[in-house]
Amino acid sequence: MRPLKKSIDDAGGVPAVALACGKSPRAVYKWLTADCLPRTEYTGETRYAERIAALAAANGKPFEASWLLSEVHPKKSAA
Repeated sequence: MRPLKKSIDDAGGVPAVALACGKSPRAVYKWLTADCLPRTEYTGETRYAERIAALAAANGKPFEASWLLSEVHPKKSAA
């Protein structure tokens, strides 16, 4: 299973992650489609990985936010 999908499932699913991150479920589905978090997560503007990790830990399935960021980094485009 892909790391982002597993992390979101461990955190309680798309609706729980969307609520915790202040985003719509549609936005979280876009993350899943892209298989990475938004650019703002990697520039330090947001902390979605930390919120997802906190939800997962509360559900008894802990992981480090840094692990998630390293696993789901954006793919470089061939421009």
